[in-house]
Amino acid sequence: MTITQLYYVLAVAEHKNFTLAAEKCFVTQPTLSMQIQKLEDELDVQIFDRGKKPIQLTEVGQKIVTQAKNIVSESDRIKDIVDQQKGFIGGEFKIGIIPTIMPTLLPMFMSNFINKYPKVNLIVEERTTEEIIRMLKNGQLDAAIAATPLEEESIKEIVLYYEPFVAYVPENYPAYQKKDFGVEDLEENLDNILLLQDGHCFTNNVLNICKATVLPHDNHFQIESGSFETMIKLADEGLGMTLLPYLNTLDMTEKANRKLRHFKDPRPSREVSLIYSKKELKLHIIEALRSTIAGVIKGAITFQNVDITSPLHRK
Repeated sequence: MTITQLYYVLAVAEHKNFTLAAEKCFVTQPTLSMQIQKLEDELDVQIFDRGKKPIQLTEVGQKIVTQAKNIVSESDRIKDIVDQQKGFIGGEFKIGIIPTIMPTLLPMFMSNFINKYPKVNLIVEERTTEEIIRMLKNGQLDAAIAATPLEEESIKEIVLYYEPFVAYVPENYPAYQKKDFGVEDLEENLDNILLLQDGHCFTNNVLNICKATVLPHDNHFQIESGSFETMIKLADEGLGMTLLPYLNTLDMTEKANRKLRHFKDPRPSREVSLIYSKKELKLHIIEALRSTIAGVIKGAITFQNVDITSPLHRK
């Protein structure tokens, strides 16, 4: 039994296809199949049921994959320990970012990071919070950027910044005339708030602000979208008001800026953190990411003279 064979088993278990697993492992399909067959012969068990489409794990195969994840993860840590001891910042590093953060934050720090740490092969994946938690626990991600707190005992959180919410109010709503915008203005317009589809943590943030479990819908339509741009366009048509994370408002046109309403103190905001498994050993790369992001946040973002690296009114 070899670590390589276990890598191949995990790849097939994940992709449920020998050809695709071989591509991901950068080997030929016959090579991968032969090594898995050798492992099955050695153990005298069948790990995969090849008669099913897609390929499925057998009962004993499921137990083998669970243990293989632990063995492969621990073997990877040996190199991590050596790299950390030598102060080497390089190698493959997988990071997940939630959809409501990725489009705005990633362009801000990506160029700086790869220029400063050219030996790091940064692999970025857009994932939901639920996927990120699962992948961190399974060792499929080294770190992630998400809205926190998550209250996951096995996950460490390093706060990067606190991002205020900003209301986007069309001209045909009374709230458009208000300069001193408050949470009560949202609560008075619950049936006219456009939000992302259920399951987005940003939607949960807004429900928390309004102290609601669900939003009423008196409109003659329902919309499920994962795009802030869609919400803005619908608001421009007078179909409702919406809420945006502050970073999403930085590149708006002058006309769109006139529809933004910043909350009065205490401003509702979300906590954004760099998160990773407490078992993670690539702490030197995590610290490099943290310092890079902190640099661009502090140097490039101001919110009405408020430092968003300090706590505001988190929801």
